[in-house]
Amino acid sequence: MADYFTEAEARDLCDQILARSTADAAAVTVSSGSDGFTRFARNEIATSGEVLRADARVTSRIGDRSASVRWNDLGSAAIQQAVSRSEELARIAPEDPQSLPLLGPQEYVQNEAFFAATEELDAERRADVILAVTEPAAAADLVAAGFLDRTVGSRAVANTNGLFAYHNSTAASYTTTIRTPDGTGSGWAGTTHSDWMSMVSPADLAAQAIDKTRASQDAEEIAPGPFTVVLEPTAVGNLISLMRTAFDARVADEGRSFFSQPGGGNKAGEVVMDERLTLLSDPADPDLLTCPSASDGWPLSRTVWIEDGVLTNLAYSRYWAQQQSRDPVAVGGGMKLTGGDGTTADLIGTVERGILVTRFWYIRPVDQRRLLYTGMTRDGTFLIEGGQVTRPVKNLRFNEGLMSMLNKVEAIGTAVRIVASEAGGIGAPVVVPPLVVQDFHFTSVSDAV
Repeated sequence: MADYFTEAEARDLCDQILARSTADAAAVTVSSGSDGFTRFARNEIATSGEVLRADARVTSRIGDRSASVRWNDLGSAAIQQAVSRSEELARIAPEDPQSLPLLGPQEYVQNEAFFAATEELDAERRADVILAVTEPAAAADLVAAGFLDRTVGSRAVANTNGLFAYHNSTAASYTTTIRTPDGTGSGWAGTTHSDWMSMVSPADLAAQAIDKTRASQDAEEIAPGPFTVVLEPTAVGNLISLMRTAFDARVADEGRSFFSQPGGGNKAGEVVMDERLTLLSDPADPDLLTCPSASDGWPLSRTVWIEDGVLTNLAYSRYWAQQQSRDPVAVGGGMKLTGGDGTTADLIGTVERGILVTRFWYIRPVDQRRLLYTGMTRDGTFLIEGGQVTRPVKNLRFNEGLMSMLNKVEAIGTAVRIVASEAGGIGAPVVVPPLVVQDFHFTSVSDAV
């Protein structure tokens, strides 16, 4: 038996759960899979493990009342207990004035998001892959740490109206931070994809981090202020990933969003960022490959949020879509920012004086209505002079609005998939290009490496 439920196994379990329901309506989600991880530090493996998971969630509806129970003992007695408990709770839950009927059967886009090479990344294979980073780091008298994460799994959604959606997938993420023994230099590199064979090779990953480490030693302080910046794809992705929840139409219509129109409504149809840029989601995109259904089973398809700088779509829940007399639009399918061509090195060559940023961390919201965030550079920050990287500089804190940044773009590179999360783990897929941005606001210097 695989480490995850096949479609037949998931359907059978969903049927078993729904068959026990005596509520007016019921919905169930069944998830399963295997998560393997290996962590290393000081050029050697520190921890390694494998987690097998399987659980279910049932939501029972009685009139406009509902309640959910989630559990992981999937035997017959436990299933009956969970269903009965959800119905018991639903009877005493408050009525939901925004409740809508469960969806019926749906059609979904097809994608192949499951890759054998990722599934086969077991503990032994992960150890070999980590040696490809730690050995060259040790040979260079440097200290490597990092994390290799692999997940394999499936999810099924079903309800008493006949809906059934199933999807299985794989994903992996590999990141490393390499430092000098005295801590004066630090370099980072990361790669992620559904397909292990589409990721940056471990040898190239090590070379990238080692080069950054050597180049970043003995950084000098530079006065903060507005700078032209070259943001590597990871730095761009650290910020663009924060926009995932910004497209809620109801929040915009109620005046609580950057996309709110003064006086009411939203900015759909208006130019909101550089007209060379397009931001989209697509579960079938080979660079994204996400589940083609939302948590309630609503189908996800290619959605262009901003096209050629113009806000073309916002996310409408089924309830808010009904209130606004339009079709629902769900958030999903990852995030992809496109619009240019060229590498980070190509972009550096266009800058007379500026700062190169490898990535950001400790990013926190300041003003959600302006999409204003603060955070710091990390693991390789450099001065650019005359189209060349000339010397490392100490890390800097920034305060910048995401949409303001996307309206100050000078040059755009080729979009690539990156590790967007600060922690470096597997997250929602993000594909972005490197950018040259004018007047990026740095507010203070940080002594942290």
